[in-house]
Amino acid sequence: MKFYSPILLGVLLLLIGCKDDDSLSCTTCNSPQTVAFELCRNGDGNAVVNGEDTGTDYDMYRDDLAATGVSCGFN
Repeated sequence: MKFYSPILLGVLLLLIGCKDDDSLSCTTCNSPQTVAFELCRNGDGNAVVNGEDTGTDYDMYRDDLAATGVSCGFN
């Protein structure tokens, strides 16, 4: 039993340390045609606009915004 205790502890720590990352990375965007809005990258890489998951890859969404003249913290 002494041999299994360190292994079980290691597995437990591994499981705790590997939880999903649900954090958001956000910036504020605006353009002459829109009011300011918040653009975030969620844990799965999608763009989130004002709290709504767009279902679109963040990088693609960000690039499309920049191409249409929207100014965000990354421009």
